[in-house]
Amino acid sequence: MWKTKRSTVDGYFLAGKSMSWWPVGTSLFASNVGSGHFIGLAGSGAAAGIGAVAYEWNGMVMVLLLGWLFLPIYIASGVTTMPEYLQKRFGGRRIQLFIAILYLFIYIFTKISVDMYAGAVFIQQALQWNIYLAVILLLSITALYTIAGGLAAVIYTDAAQTGIMLAGALTLMGFSFAEVGGWEALMEGYANAIPSVRDPNTTCGLPREDAFHLFRDPVTSDLPWPGIILGMSVPSMWYWCSDQVIVQRSLAAKNMLHAKGGSLLAAYLKILPFFMMVLPGMISRILYPDEVACGDPEVCVEVCDNKVGCSDIAYAKLVMTLLPAGLRGLMMAVMIAALMSSLTSIFNSSSTIFTMDLWRHLRPHATEWELMIVGRMFVLVLVVVSVLWIPVVQASQGGQLFIYIQSISTYLQPPVSIVFLAGCFWRRTNEKGAFWGLTLGLLVGCVRMALDFIYPTPLCFELDTRPAVVKNVHYLYFSTMLSLLTLLIVVGVSLATAPPSPEQISRLTWFTRLDSVEKNKEVLEVVATVEKNKPPGEGIPTDQDQSRDTPHSKGDSGSASAEGSQSRLSAALYWLCGMERRKKGQAPAPPSPPPEDPASSLREEPCLRHVVNGNLIICLSVTAFIVGYWA
Repeated sequence: MWKTKRSTVDGYFLAGKSMSWWPVGTSLFASNVGSGHFIGLAGSGAAAGIGAVAYEWNGMVMVLLLGWLFLPIYIASGVTTMPEYLQKRFGGRRIQLFIAILYLFIYIFTKISVDMYAGAVFIQQALQWNIYLAVILLLSITALYTIAGGLAAVIYTDAAQTGIMLAGALTLMGFSFAEVGGWEALMEGYANAIPSVRDPNTTCGLPREDAFHLFRDPVTSDLPWPGIILGMSVPSMWYWCSDQVIVQRSLAAKNMLHAKGGSLLAAYLKILPFFMMVLPGMISRILYPDEVACGDPEVCVEVCDNKVGCSDIAYAKLVMTLLPAGLRGLMMAVMIAALMSSLTSIFNSSSTIFTMDLWRHLRPHATEWELMIVGRMFVLVLVVVSVLWIPVVQASQGGQLFIYIQSISTYLQPPVSIVFLAGCFWRRTNEKGAFWGLTLGLLVGCVRMALDFIYPTPLCFELDTRPAVVKNVHYLYFSTMLSLLTLLIVVGVSLATAPPSPEQISRLTWFTRLDSVEKNKEVLEVVATVEKNKPPGEGIPTDQDQSRDTPHSKGDSGSASAEGSQSRLSAALYWLCGMERRKKGQAPAPPSPPPEDPASSLREEPCLRHVVNGNLIICLSVTAFIVGYWA
């Protein structure tokens, strides 16, 4: 925190671009694996087998695409946020504002709600705490060090929390396998994990026959294999290659090699959720079939107050039943660490987008000092919104809202992903093509999302009366069709309208990332701050300003002590927020050095480049092996 200049935009939002590969990699992993992963993946394993791990292993490939293909473009363009990249790439304001508001919507109403729900499930099972007290306490702690330290504090705490998560989750995995009797017992026992109370005329409570297969029937299964390859990859590309939460951590790396090293570490760590979460969830079904795999709605209501099913309690059930008291405390720390790491990531990235894309649009002449204050205040706004969202999450109890909130991301991500893909790798893409592809794609996605809300998936004992477009078109297939539709619109409109000028694509695509800086001088900048036109140090309060703002008389004997105490309080608040003041008589701060040529950040030491490229081949080979083995 001391080294990263928290009083500057780069220092607060990008950790001074000084991070090594290991905190970047662990932060990528911790930002992705929140408390929702522990509850959701274990629940999916209990309900349907290993299929859900396809999302994790697909992410292994996508995070490598980020490091080797997308990140060089983002670094060369010199951007801080993803909406800012789109503004530079296409010009104008409408796409930037559109994407900024969409990202904030997705963050606040999907990521925060899901993680808070998952954390609430565990806290209520383990401690019987009041949900409002628990969540407000956690949000207050996370907001405190997010406001104080910026991205640097978030990344370093993510690194520590990753260690806690791995230690606790692997410990529980060991206890789970010991209790069930090993690997062979897991393979045999899952097929027979049937609840004692169920309707024999329905499929309720029966384990899937393809539970240990990753690639499943393309028509009748819950995760068809063509959809996993195509429909899952495009939304996954959005998350790993253009989501602000993920990309911001990679942009904080000190150079390209450390960014690639962080992607490699995150990819290797993504192997572990299969063993830490999915398999323990399946073991939980074997050990407690009448509760975790309940097949009768009345029994499910008695167990977890949710007639849809109780697979969500699979992980918490293992923790509370298998572990001794001391290790339960460790798992409590694991779940709190997972919740806090994901929430701090959302807080910091949301404040970055709001400050750099929306506030600078409203106040184009805002000083750097003002941007720092606004960024920190927006974190407090997010905390308030999160607390107000608690009743909605609590009322859902893991039912329809928790299930269908995931579809918001599924139906909104493909158009955004296609626009980033076209903007980065096709020079002919222009603003009109990107805007209309994004608009029409999101419109179609919202229509399908509305249909899913209106016609929810029937329970196992209910007749499926949904319209054919909802019943027969799997959401992964819809994702594929939506991606193709968006791509056709982007290509068609771009070819039918004027191409972008060479200056508009310089240093902003894969093929122009190494262009000289001079070509980019005519491109419209996002904002020109008035700091450039002010004397050095203007706009930064000094101790003299503080004393002038505090009225007191020379004859007041208590004025000196009051002024001193107020000065110390002010100094403490400034230090907490990392805002530096210039003391009376202190020389003005030296002018900022000229911006570094982004191309220098893309240079890689030949020897180390071979090391990371060799690791890339190994990591891709490992991914291909584990997917092929379980396919």
